[in-house]
Amino acid sequence: MSKTIIVSNRLPIKITADGSGYVLQPSEGGLATGLASIHTQGENTWIGWPGIILEDAKQKAYFTEVLKAKRLAPLFLDDDEIRGFYEGFSNEVLWPIFHYMPNYAVYGLDNWQTYVRVNEKFRDLVLEVAEPDDTIWVHDYQLLLLPGLLRNALPDASIGFFQHIPFPSQELFRLIPWRRELLEGMLGADLLGFHTFDDVRHFISSATRLTGTNNNSNKLEEDGRTIVVEPFPMGIDSNRFSALSADERVTKRVAELESNFKDQKIILSIDRLDYSKGILQRLEAFDLFLAENPSFHKRVTLYMVVVPSRDTVPQYRELKDQIDRLVGHINAEYGVYNWYPVAYFYHGYPVEEISALYNVADVCLVTPMRDGMNLVSKEYIASRNDHTGVLILSEMAGAANELIDAVIVNPNNVNDICDAMLTALNMPMAEVTRRMKAMRQIVFKFTVQHWANLFMNRLEEIKKVQSNTRARLVGSVIEDQIITHYKSAASRLLLLDYDGTLVGFQDDIDKASPDDELYRLLDKLETDINNHLVIISGRKHSTLEQWFQNKPYSLIAEHGVWTKEPHAEWRLKSGLSNAWKEEVGAFMESYADRTPGAFVEEKSFSLAWHYRKVQRDLGPLRANELIEGLRDYSASYGLQLLDGDKVVEIRSAEVNKGRATLDILHENRYDFILSIGDDRTDEDTFHALPPEAFTIKVGTEVSAARFYLKHHRDVRRLLQRLADETPQTANP
Repeated sequence: MSKTIIVSNRLPIKITADGSGYVLQPSEGGLATGLASIHTQGENTWIGWPGIILEDAKQKAYFTEVLKAKRLAPLFLDDDEIRGFYEGFSNEVLWPIFHYMPNYAVYGLDNWQTYVRVNEKFRDLVLEVAEPDDTIWVHDYQLLLLPGLLRNALPDASIGFFQHIPFPSQELFRLIPWRRELLEGMLGADLLGFHTFDDVRHFISSATRLTGTNNNSNKLEEDGRTIVVEPFPMGIDSNRFSALSADERVTKRVAELESNFKDQKIILSIDRLDYSKGILQRLEAFDLFLAENPSFHKRVTLYMVVVPSRDTVPQYRELKDQIDRLVGHINAEYGVYNWYPVAYFYHGYPVEEISALYNVADVCLVTPMRDGMNLVSKEYIASRNDHTGVLILSEMAGAANELIDAVIVNPNNVNDICDAMLTALNMPMAEVTRRMKAMRQIVFKFTVQHWANLFMNRLEEIKKVQSNTRARLVGSVIEDQIITHYKSAASRLLLLDYDGTLVGFQDDIDKASPDDELYRLLDKLETDINNHLVIISGRKHSTLEQWFQNKPYSLIAEHGVWTKEPHAEWRLKSGLSNAWKEEVGAFMESYADRTPGAFVEEKSFSLAWHYRKVQRDLGPLRANELIEGLRDYSASYGLQLLDGDKVVEIRSAEVNKGRATLDILHENRYDFILSIGDDRTDEDTFHALPPEAFTIKVGTEVSAARFYLKHHRDVRRLLQRLADETPQTANP
């Protein structure tokens, strides 16, 4: 029976030193809670670092067995690996860049090499426990390379990846010297999950610009495999925090806090020490609030908990010193003998203490400069069973997209935060209750269990789609089927598109001329007297004439405007007008003038606006604008608009490849039809053909065609197999 393998930097249980020995303790964070529902099913396994450096081989073996009984597989790392992989590359490159703090980034080659090596160690451990039908779910920025490493080792594996921190815009991401390797690692997954749609957009922008992968409605194509990129906002175990509010230990501590801060409004701030959390700006805003609102002196306290983190690192140590100084300044400036405006605590607390603080706080102040989601905001809401309390939330936190009834602030705007404090403290109780009820509905619906199940169900759906897609890929079985029908047929029609089908795309459209290999292949197919070979293209007839003037093929140019039979003259489709071209051409040229790399190609009865050489994101944007502008001309002159592969074409509505195909079918009868094309214009051909025809789309499975191939090279290989079936005695 298949299982799920969860892979994260840390296990949900950590080994800690306890006097003369070691003990197992639960790890901090919401990930362990969220994935517990997945981990406890069947024989599912969790792989990660157990949180301690052990040198003794016997100790490693002992804890490996102990953890194995809990279906946990520890990956032990040494001190150099922790420094280079986690403290180095993960937290000195990825963390600052992904949180929009590039000035803190340190690009060390040694750290990068260690990061690669540790990701490879994770891969090796996964391969020890993975079976062919297992699902592998990789987590977070420490393991960006792992999906790609696993894909190389297990090409058909079901692999998901979720990133728990923001993904930066491509302008920032491209600063990383190893950006391409990181992206290729992530693209090894079948499903990539992020907290917000902004993160999805940023990742797709980086992937399409830096790796050349194609995007279609948040689906990326990589080596013929569809990769889905979607937002999955992470929740919390809401029922746990709600239940904690009624816990005897919590209620007792709430009573103590209320007694200590009698007649005071409490503004709660809980954060790990980090420059991305906006702690200094929060203190500056509270300083301003006290200066502007003396009536609140002795009536409000900022209860600030800062959980120690990496305070041996210079930037973090400096941040800690700045916080200490600013807290000291505020308390010295405004405090009196029986009131200090900031109650500041620099250490971690058990969850019962945190729950008590959530319950006693009138306002929760959550203002990170950047945050993937921020679960403190949701924990506060889940704890407020009486529907009281106001949440002030940074617009830069992922949670702000869901918790729209919070007081949303810009964390860089100290005045904005100051005003929000005043608004929160003066908010009428009816509005406080309305907002809190609305937010609690969201927090209790979109729990962490819901998040985990949603992700896993989506991954399962994607693998089913991929399986169905692979069934349509022209592999050996389908290829043999085509060959069998081909050999038994007495009259065959071969309808072949040109660009992207017989040859690859070129930035310069005039450089895509046939090569000698293609001429030999087509000539061999044509020597079989049972074959009717037709090249059906959007190219100008003069171009096809230049390339195939002495060849015995049927040619269809400009999507059916011109046709030519072997050894005959070109024939123009009757009844067409191009009176519209001057006006429409001037309009299209105006778009080419303001889009570097774009140009207009004039054909007999159509105009094509090419953007193969245009900057990647600008081209589709201008193309969409152009299409909207051309709609009026299309309606006025009875023209047809085509949104092709890096080309927008407008032409007479009477002309398309489908009608040209119907003309061929009307004049002849065939017992074998093969049609291959790569463009949207080829869909007209596929629709026109009978259902038993072998229709093949090149490059994507999204098509009316029955089958698909990944690349034009695959088309040539298939045609070569057909050509090899040509009888040696056939007459030319």
